[in-house]
Order: sequence, then C-alpha cells, then structure tokens
Amino acid sequence: MADKSPDTKDMPAEGEFAALMEASLAERGGEISVGDRITGPVIAVTDTTVVVDTGTKLDGVADKSEFLDENGALTISEGEAVTLYVVSVRGDEVALSKALTGQGGAEALLAAFEAGVPVEGKVTASRKGGFDVEILHRRAFCPVSQIDLAFTDNPEVHVGQTYTFLITTFERDGKNIVVSRRKLQEQERAESELRFLESVNPGDVIPAVVTRFAAFGAFVEVAPGLEGLVHLSELSWSRAEKAEDAVDLGQAVTVKVLSFDRDKKGRPRISLSIKQAGPDPWDTVGEKFAAGDRVEGKVTRLADFGAFVEIAPGIEGLIHVSEMSHVRRIAKPSDVVSPGETVTVAVKDVDLSKRRISLSLKEVAGDPWAAVSDTFAIGSTVEGTVENRQQYGLFINLAPGVTGLLPASKLRDALEPAPYEKVSSGDTVSVVVSEIDTEKRKMTLAPVGGTKEREFTRDRGEYRDRDRDNNDWKQYAKKEKQTAQASGGGLGLLGEKLQEALSRKKG
Repeated sequence: MADKSPDTKDMPAEGEFAALMEASLAERGGEISVGDRITGPVIAVTDTTVVVDTGTKLDGVADKSEFLDENGALTISEGEAVTLYVVSVRGDEVALSKALTGQGGAEALLAAFEAGVPVEGKVTASRKGGFDVEILHRRAFCPVSQIDLAFTDNPEVHVGQTYTFLITTFERDGKNIVVSRRKLQEQERAESELRFLESVNPGDVIPAVVTRFAAFGAFVEVAPGLEGLVHLSELSWSRAEKAEDAVDLGQAVTVKVLSFDRDKKGRPRISLSIKQAGPDPWDTVGEKFAAGDRVEGKVTRLADFGAFVEIAPGIEGLIHVSEMSHVRRIAKPSDVVSPGETVTVAVKDVDLSKRRISLSLKEVAGDPWAAVSDTFAIGSTVEGTVENRQQYGLFINLAPGVTGLLPASKLRDALEPAPYEKVSSGDTVSVVVSEIDTEKRKMTLAPVGGTKEREFTRDRGEYRDRDRDNNDWKQYAKKEKQTAQASGGGLGLLGEKLQEALSRKKG
C-alpha cells in the first residue's frame, strides 16, 4: 500500500510558519489580536452582518443583530464609525463584537479575561459593597466603585440593567469572577477625549445629550463616555433656579465649547454653553418692544426694590416698587405679585446699551387721578372713608387711589366739629372738596358747614378768606363809634388810629 501520509520535507518548520504568518499580516496592513479594540467606519451592511474597516487590509465582520434597537431598526449606517472588539481571528476572517455574549462557560470567560474582551452582563441584585452580575450564566461580582464613573448614591437604579463589563479577576475555574464596568468607561472616555481634543476647538458648536444634573448645572455627553459641564448660568437665556427647569435628562441639545482643561487628578474639564450656541435674544429687543407697549410676562424673582418679569425668552424687565400701584403705597413687592405669576405690564423704557427694560403695573390699571377734577368738583360735598388720623389732619379716601387731607387747622375751626371729633380708620364721613392739585396728586378737604376762617362764595365758585383780625377790627370800630356819639366828639380814638395808620403808610 502506498504511503498516503503527506510529504513534510518541504513544509516549513513551526518557527518558520509563525514568521510567514507575521509577514502575511504585515502585508495585510498590521497584526490583529483577539481583545483588540477597533474603531472604524462601516463599509457594508448585509442581511446578517456588518462589515467594518479595521484599519488594516483585513475587514472585520460583526453580527447585524448587535446593531438593532428594540423595534428591530438598524441603529447605524454606512460610513458611520463604530467601536468593537476582536473576538476571534481565523485566517483572513476577523470577528468583531461589542462584547462577548451568549453561551460560553468557564473556558470562554477565561479567554475573555486573558484577551481583555468585554462581556455582556445583567445586574441581578445589589448587596453590601457592590452588585451581583450574571455573565454567560455565571455569577460575578462588581464592586460599587466599578459600576459607573460617577458616584452611585442609589444602587437600585442599576439593578435589572444590562451593561458591558471587563473581567478583572478570574480565579478557581470561574468560581471567583470580579468585573468592572468603570474600566471600560475610562478606556472609552480616554479615546473619546483624544478624538475630541484633536477635532474640537473652543468656540465650536457641537451636538450633545443631557446625562445628569448637579446643583451647579447639567452634565452633557459630547462624545462616547466623555462629559462636559453646562453651568446653571449657561443653560438658557431665561433664568433657571435648577438645571431641571431648563433641560431634561436624555434631551438632545446643541452646545458651544467655551474651554477645556484638566483638574488636579488630570481628568478633563470641558466647559460648555447651551444659550451661547443660539442667538442672543437681546439682539432683537429693539424690534419687539417699545415704550408704551403692553405685554404679558411671568414674574421670575422679587427684590426689595421691585419685581423682575420675563416678557420673552431670556428677556427680563423690572417693575420698580413705585410702578406697582396707583391705588396704594407698596412696601414690599410680594404684597402685589409673586414668582411664577403671569401679569400684564406696560413698557416704560427700553435701554439697549444697558440691557434694561422698565415696566409698570399701575399704567395698565390706569391713573385714578387723571379724571379727579371731573369727578370731584371744587365745593362739592362727597363721602369718603377715613384712612387714618395724623397730627396734621384726617386722611380720607374718596375713591380707589384718591385720598384727600382734611387739615387739622380746619378741624379746629370747624363750625360743626362733632362729625369729625371721634372718627377713626374705616369710618365714613362727609367732606367738602376745597382744593385739587392733579400734578402733585394732592386734594385738600374741608368740613361740611365751613370753618370760622373760611366761607365758600358760591357765586364765584371759590373759597374766600374772612380775615379774623379785620372782623375784630370792625367790631372794635363799631364800639368806638358808639362811644364817640355818646360824648359828642368826632371820630375819637377810631379817628386817631386811622390817622396814625395813614401817617405810617405815607412814611
């Protein structure tokens, strides 16, 4: 029988074979090993596979099912860059995957551990110090510090989630397996950071996704595993007390890169702005608002001197406390408005250079003094409510926003003082309109029945003083005339006094 065994005399030795393989790989563009992390563009999508350019002369092939969402829709497209791991190399075939999944066992896990290939695992429970994770139907442990880049203050949020892990410890034939998700995140972030710094500069506007909130702003993902901070003041042109007021978790946003550097631990710090990625609303304020306009807005905050009102996104104006009411004196803005309240205001002034808008509430309500002269005629008797009693008189409210003063001097000389002697705040009294100064918003009142010093001359429509001294003089002159007649004399003392007065006037 002929010897059918292969002729090995011309076959290369084992060392020569390895050298030939290395040469072959070199010819194909470089060496690829199991566990390598490959980032490259998708060059083709077939019915069952996704073909990826590995950067060598060997293309990688991944299962298409890894790129389908829960509805079965493809999540990638040709030309898009993806990051995968080399799970096997057989001849000219390079198998890629997001992670090691499916059936396996201890041997598969050991191979993944030695090659640094990620594995897919489901967090099944939280326990002291970490989490139980099921990988390839075996239980592993993930320390709490290794479940995420960020500090985990609520472990239960991870339970039930499926993540990709790196096996960091494999002992006793798979009876002691420790995994880390954070190591993969750090690796991914380092690669993302490198690509980010190479391709992005301060001033660039890029897409991002809101990932988490902090007291001072919101963190957004600008590249896989790489976050930047949008400070609270940069979230929106509108004022936001909390990040949640401006954006939502998972929201896609556009951000402007302000700066990037590193913290004391060497970690990247990227400062971003959402509001600066769009137009400044103040650029068009002059086209939208002018003095005299009436607009609706929302009260955003209160200060001792007034209330701020947002009349358009990012545009706030101030209602000074003096512009809050014609009707009453306002001590605190909170007596009239509250944060979150919607109000209608009048625009008093727009100062574009100082980015200030002055607003008024009382102008919208109308000035009650505008028609006071028509409503309250001089000399008319009206009813009012006593607001308070001061040493210089009674303040009496005649209509909303219209208060007059009945001076103390008139009360002392009232011909009929009884109605005013014991009145107090809230009592109703009748008064006579004496004087009106609409410019100074003052009204002087008089008691009904008049006073000893003043009487109303109805035919002339005005008050005329009756000179008390002159009246006394007349009484005195009358008495002197009677005395002179009785003595047969002339003018007597009255004549002498009149003569003295004339002499002083001439002198």
